[in-house]
Amino acid sequence: MTRDRSLDIAVTGISARFPGAADLDAWWTALTEGRVLTSRYEKSDLLAAGVPKDLLDDPDYVPVHGHLPDADRFENVLFGVSPREAEMMDPQHRLMLEAAWAALEDAGVPPRGRGAEREAGTQRTAVFASASGSGYLRAMVASGKLDALTIEDAIHGTEPDFMASLLSYKLDLNGPAVAVQTACSSSLVALHMAVQSLLNGDCDQALVVAAGIPYPQAGHLAVAGGIHSASGECRPFDEKADGVVAGAGVACVVLRRLADAEADGGDPYGVVLGTAINNDGAGKAGYYAPSVGGQEAVIRAALSTADVGGDTIGYLETHGTGTRVGDPIEWSAASAALSGAGAPEGSIAVGAVKANVGHLDNAAGLAALIKALLVVKTGVVPPVAGFTGLNPLLETDGSPLYVPTECGPWTGPEPRRAGVSSFGIGGTNVHVVVEQPPVAPAGPDSGDRARLVLLSAADAEALDRSAARLGARLADGADLTDVAATLATGRAELPERLAVTGRTTAEVARRLTRSTAAVRGSRPAGGPAPVVFAFPGQGTQYPGMALPAAEALPGFPAALEQCLAAFEPALAERMRRALHDPGSPAPDLAATELAQPVLFAFEYAAATALVALGVAPAAVAGHSLGEITAACVAGVFDLADAARLVTVRGQAMQECPQGAMLALGCEEERVRELIAVSGLPGLEPVAVNSPDSCVVAGPVAAVTEFEARLAGRIPVRRLAADRAFHSALVEPALPRLTDTLATLTVHRPSVPFAANVTGRLFPADSDIRPQLFVEQARRTVRFGDALASIADHLPDALVVEVGPGRVLSALAEAAGLSSVPLSPSRTAHPADEVLTALGTLWTRGQPLSPRALCAPGRRRVHLPTYPFAGPRWIAPEAAPSTDASRLVKAGEVVEEAVPVQEPVLTRAAKPAPAPPEDPTALLTRLWTELLGHCDLAAHSDFFDLGGDSLLATRLARRATRELGVRVPVRDLMTARSLSGQAELLTALMTAR
Repeated sequence: MTRDRSLDIAVTGISARFPGAADLDAWWTALTEGRVLTSRYEKSDLLAAGVPKDLLDDPDYVPVHGHLPDADRFENVLFGVSPREAEMMDPQHRLMLEAAWAALEDAGVPPRGRGAEREAGTQRTAVFASASGSGYLRAMVASGKLDALTIEDAIHGTEPDFMASLLSYKLDLNGPAVAVQTACSSSLVALHMAVQSLLNGDCDQALVVAAGIPYPQAGHLAVAGGIHSASGECRPFDEKADGVVAGAGVACVVLRRLADAEADGGDPYGVVLGTAINNDGAGKAGYYAPSVGGQEAVIRAALSTADVGGDTIGYLETHGTGTRVGDPIEWSAASAALSGAGAPEGSIAVGAVKANVGHLDNAAGLAALIKALLVVKTGVVPPVAGFTGLNPLLETDGSPLYVPTECGPWTGPEPRRAGVSSFGIGGTNVHVVVEQPPVAPAGPDSGDRARLVLLSAADAEALDRSAARLGARLADGADLTDVAATLATGRAELPERLAVTGRTTAEVARRLTRSTAAVRGSRPAGGPAPVVFAFPGQGTQYPGMALPAAEALPGFPAALEQCLAAFEPALAERMRRALHDPGSPAPDLAATELAQPVLFAFEYAAATALVALGVAPAAVAGHSLGEITAACVAGVFDLADAARLVTVRGQAMQECPQGAMLALGCEEERVRELIAVSGLPGLEPVAVNSPDSCVVAGPVAAVTEFEARLAGRIPVRRLAADRAFHSALVEPALPRLTDTLATLTVHRPSVPFAANVTGRLFPADSDIRPQLFVEQARRTVRFGDALASIADHLPDALVVEVGPGRVLSALAEAAGLSSVPLSPSRTAHPADEVLTALGTLWTRGQPLSPRALCAPGRRRVHLPTYPFAGPRWIAPEAAPSTDASRLVKAGEVVEEAVPVQEPVLTRAAKPAPAPPEDPTALLTRLWTELLGHCDLAAHSDFFDLGGDSLLATRLARRATRELGVRVPVRDLMTARSLSGQAELLTALMTAR
């Protein structure tokens, strides 16, 4: 009978940091090799960590632990956590934030923001979190150096009550946020609750995150009759088992309903078929003792919920503590439950991850779950690490369980299913049944098309690490469309950015490791730079020029068809052929009557597509014909009127006498002198593009002679034009333009609009004379002056050349403006250049949606997540006191503690009162104490630096006490900046 799969839950993302392995892949390799990953500490290291010397000298002290490296590192800036808050936050809470971020990324879900969640198709993400008791808090409190308010801050950053809501707050998640505390079984109980939340409809996605990181990380004292190993080796179900070894770790899994995950292209690690929890009650030897009945019952309940029999289970990841009493009880309970559910003798391999990494306390259940998921996903069964022989106290007769001693392939029933057990001190038991992930349906081949791969990070160094890690992963091969889409839809958009294009994963991998092959940029802190659309004129067109944009610029094909519909059908068909067919005759496209409408259509469609992607111009400028496009984009003409004007303009100029045009590399005054000296008739300066770039036009013979005379004296270049635009030779076209414009409606521009005739920028809503567009066809194009005017009004502007070529981009750079040509040149793969241009705009902080830029993928693939390597944070109050304590910030020792001789004050030597601080100095000191930031400026924002309402209350309290004047919290919060708050305090003191 087929199971009902409507209640199945997919595990879509995993993030974990466990002892002895750099990442999950390395950890799995170590498990399959049966390696023990715990560490034996040197005495000097334990002394430095703050372990008392008398404890280390105890002969029963065992210096072994599953050590988690860099547990004191934290990317506080990424999460908007101030330095002071980072110091006061328990390392468990810090690493749970990082694990949650990475797990969401691994699931292909943006790790921040409900807006991103809605875009990704989910609505509510829940958090179920668990952490061990805070040794960090105990160390701070034991120091006796925390005042009442500081202790309150420390509690918020360390106690388990606040960790789930902290994750929801920092990641902007609005589903249930619940802290779960049932000792060793906490994280699997949290998983059970998350599954129920999904099935009940309380959320659409759930994070289950747990940490077990003692402070400090150290060994243990083995006591006769206790649970800790005297040998320092955890040997579950082994004849040499003598107890458990502690370890440290953090883990997070992302859950979704299986149907939702499959519909969204997820790539699950496995499927949760059923879960169950219970408690032993009083039916056991004591509070700390386990119960066969409770453990057996919970396994039976989980199988029943999963609607599977024991004969379908091929693997059991046990609680497996390696204790002489606990192991036999667990073995008996599991044997009874599984055999009673139909499991045959010797059919189920057992696993015990504690043999590898030690007991991770509240994170132990998730570690076991992750291992079981990897077993059913890969079909590989690891050995129990360090196993020597079966514990004689185990009841093996008829048991379905056996201990694998070597790594081997799955031999159990199909589909591969496993159970996972976790039992907490006090008797809260939990069991989970998981199954291998469903086979993904084959999708269509993505083809030989360029893809845009986008990466971002909080700082440049992290971006380097991200690029290197992604390059290494892609070298192993993957579908590039899936990779690009996963990164576009499943990552937060952070300030430091990188974009690279390629047609294969191997090509992208190579480019990621070559600094010159990828585009890098930063999102400006003050928001994206204003964009200026620049539209080139005739001479840049070529047959088939729309193909690159049609392939790479989302929205361009539809916008182009909309534009072509505004032209007469016969002309529109000619335009369509010239735009899309590289084989269409080039001489036909050189004709003005076709070239000008084609250029207008391309430019208008590209601009429309860019605006739809989120790049709205702050101003527009066009060169010659491009000015008509600029006017239309600015709203001066509607599309139909602009199409009619461009059609008439092209036809009228086609009927003008032939001419020629010559570009000169010198300033305008020098050009006029050269023309005057030449004595050649009909020559005119028709364009001044920059201080040292002009264009001369006139009769063909005169231009040819002029070119010959200047050869070798100044740079000259003949332009591909058979008309002398903007010279006297186009005057026959002016009456038709005047007549046409008289029938058109000219509107006020919606954005500033640069005019060729004047070289000035007309503000938005200016009155535009129709005659301007007659004059611009005849008079000199003063594009250099227009760029200078733009630079004056928008000095930080980014010029986007919306058209084929990069002529205007070069002019913009010469004018001191940054530029991005949309379609810079005609290469073997011009669509790649369009994608690169779009990626460049994104790297510079323009509000383009990565989802829109990257083609939809078939599946969300698992890619390297954020490369966390933050500064080290140790609160001074919690630092070890065995030697001179050090204040550690940003990974550097910045202050060595120096013994201070306390001053001896006598009654006769009463110190004089210190002069009061001015408000700015006072606030600078208080901000530094409360936020931990030292580099403050007048414009620094209290809340941007990590402040909140609680810290604002403390700030107001301190300022009131030190100034002797009541400082209202609301006013202080409204002022925000350092200078604003200083002005407030000054006003309050003056009023007093």
